[in-house]
Amino acid sequence: MARTADPRSNANETQSLDVEQDISQRFQTRSYQGVKGHKGFVRVLKLILYLILFGALAGKFLTGSYLWEYEGKWIRLRTYFPPPQLLFTESELAKYDGTDLDRPIYLAIDGDVYDVTKGKAYQPGGPYHLFAGIDAARAFGTGCFKTHRTHDLRGMSDAEIKGINHWKKFYENHKNYFKVGKVLHPPIDPSSPMVEGCDTKDKGKSGAKKDTVERRALVQDSNMHQEL
Repeated sequence: MARTADPRSNANETQSLDVEQDISQRFQTRSYQGVKGHKGFVRVLKLILYLILFGALAGKFLTGSYLWEYEGKWIRLRTYFPPPQLLFTESELAKYDGTDLDRPIYLAIDGDVYDVTKGKAYQPGGPYHLFAGIDAARAFGTGCFKTHRTHDLRGMSDAEIKGINHWKKFYENHKNYFKVGKVLHPPIDPSSPMVEGCDTKDKGKSGAKKDTVERRALVQDSNMHQEL
C-alpha cells in the first residue's frame, strides 16, 4: 500500500528553503554593501592623497618648499614619538652647559628643560651661553639677562609672566629644540629678599618685548631671535 506524503513535512521543507533563500539574499546584500562601502572609502582616500600631492607641488612651485616653508613641530617625528622625559637636580642640569663636548646643551625655563644643542648662540662663547645649564626663567620675562638668572618669579608682573610663557612656546615649537624633562628646585624661602630690578630703556615696556641695557649689550643685531 503506497504511503501518502505528510503535508506537515512538505510545509517544513518549504519553510526551510525560504529561510535559506532569505539568509542567502541578506548575505549577498551585505556583501554588496561592504564592497560598495570599501570602494567609497578608497575613492575618498585617493582624493585626499591627490589634494596633499597637489598642495605639496604648489608649495614647491610658489615658495620653493613642499611644506610651504613650514618648519614647526608638527613635521618632526619627536612630536609624535617624544624621547623619554628626564628629571634633573640643579647640579645635574649645570653639567649640560656646553663646556663638556660629550654632552648636549640644555636650558630650563620655569622648570621645563629644553635641548638647545643646535643653537650656536647657546654654545660656549655665544651671546646666550649664560642660559645654558640653568633655569633663568626670570631673565626671560624681564630681559635682565645677567642679574636675573634665577627661577625665582616672585614679584613679577603679569606681562613679565606672559613673556616667560612666550619663550616656553618658542622652544616647544622650534624646529631644532625640544623638551627633554624637568628640573627640581629646592623651595624658595618666602622670607628671603626678592630679586632687584634692572635698568630698562623704556619703563613702559615689559614682558617678552622689554628692552634692557643687558639685552642690548648681549644682542647686537635684530635677527638674533631668529638665530636662537
